[in-house]
Amino acid sequence: MKVKTSITLSDEVLERIDRRGKQFKNRSVFLEVAAKAFLAQLEREELNARDLEIINRHADRLNDEASDVLAYQVEL
Repeated sequence: MKVKTSITLSDEVLERIDRRGKQFKNRSVFLEVAAKAFLAQLEREELNARDLEIINRHADRLNDEASDVLAYQVEL
């Protein structure tokens, strides 16, 4: 379902949309595609930040395990 809304954009942004948006049916389609892409990017960044926090939380233990494995391989 689509909901009609109103937004305010600067002349510059609107001109850039019009120049880039020729392959889209209209401005609304362009803005919806752009918003979805931006939201997906934000969600990926949030997921990456959570993953990095988990990795950092366990980094010392993981580094110790990696060192043990490398030391064992050198002994062989």
